[in-house]
Amino acid sequence: MNLLDITDLGADGVASVLDLARRPVSSLGRPLDGRGAALIFEKPSNRTRHSMEIAVVELGGHPVYTRGEEVGFDTREPVEDIGRILAGYHAVVAARVFSHSVVDRLATVCDVPVVNMLSDHSHPLQGLADALTMIEEFETLDDRIVAWVGDYNNVARSLGEVCSILGAHLRFAGPAGYQVTDDELARFTALGARSVSSSIDPREAVQGAHAVHTDTWVSMGQESEKAERIRIFGRYTVTTDLMAQADGHAIFMHCLPAYRGLEVEAAVIDGPSSRVIRQGHNRLHSARGALAYLMGVR
Repeated sequence: MNLLDITDLGADGVASVLDLARRPVSSLGRPLDGRGAALIFEKPSNRTRHSMEIAVVELGGHPVYTRGEEVGFDTREPVEDIGRILAGYHAVVAARVFSHSVVDRLATVCDVPVVNMLSDHSHPLQGLADALTMIEEFETLDDRIVAWVGDYNNVARSLGEVCSILGAHLRFAGPAGYQVTDDELARFTALGARSVSSSIDPREAVQGAHAVHTDTWVSMGQESEKAERIRIFGRYTVTTDLMAQADGHAIFMHCLPAYRGLEVEAAVIDGPSSRVIRQGHNRLHSARGALAYLMGVR
C-alpha cells in the first residue's frame, strides 16, 4: 500500500491511522527495527522533515534525509531508476516533491510503500494531522462544519478528502479562479461528506463553522505571483470579525508557515481559538500512525 493521497487509505485505513496516532508509542512495537526510510526533499521543510525523521526513529528505523539535488529526479537519473534502487535499501520511500507525477512514478516501480510528503496535488500527512487535531477537540468530525478560506490548493484538497471520509460538512470560500471545482465537490460528496458548498464570500463559508482553516496565499514555487495574489486574496484574511461568524467554540487552524497580516490576523493565530501549535505537533503523531499502518501495525 502507498500513501499518495488520503483516499489511498480508504475509510477503514483513515480510522486505523488516526487510532494508531493516538496510541502510546510503546504500544506500536518497532516495525522499522533495523530498517531504513528514504526521505527525499525537493522542497525545503520544517515540520515534515522533523516529524518524519522522529516518527521513523520512534518506530525503530533509521531515516536517511536526502536533498532533491542529490538524487536529481530526471536530471541525474530517471525517477524509476531512483525508486528501484532506494526500494532495495529501505522499508519505505517518502518524497516531498514539486510534481505529483514523481510520487506516482515512484509508486509504480517501488515494491515498498511510497509516501507523499507533499506534492502540488495533495498533502496527505497534513490532512491526517488536521483531522487528528479536530478529533481531539470535538471527539468526532461526523456532522461538524469545517470551513476553508482562501486558495483551493493541495492542503485544502487533502483536508477535504479526510473530512469527507469522516462525515463532516465542507464549506469553501475563495476568489473566482482559485475555488474548488464542481468535480471536486462531487467527489467529496461521494467520499461521504454530509454536505459541500463553495462561495466567493468568506462570511458565508464560516457561518456556524466548528473549525476554520486557511493557508498562505503564496506557496513555494509561486513567488513570482506574490503581488497579484495578495491583491486577489485581500478580502480573505481570517480576522477576529470573521471568526465571530463561526460557532462560539470554533477553532482556527493553519498548516504553517503563516504570514500574519495577510491570510490571518495575529490576534486570531495567536489568540485563544488557535490550535496551530497542537496541529503542528500532531504532524509527528499522524506521521508515526501512518508509517506504522503502512508497516502492518493494527
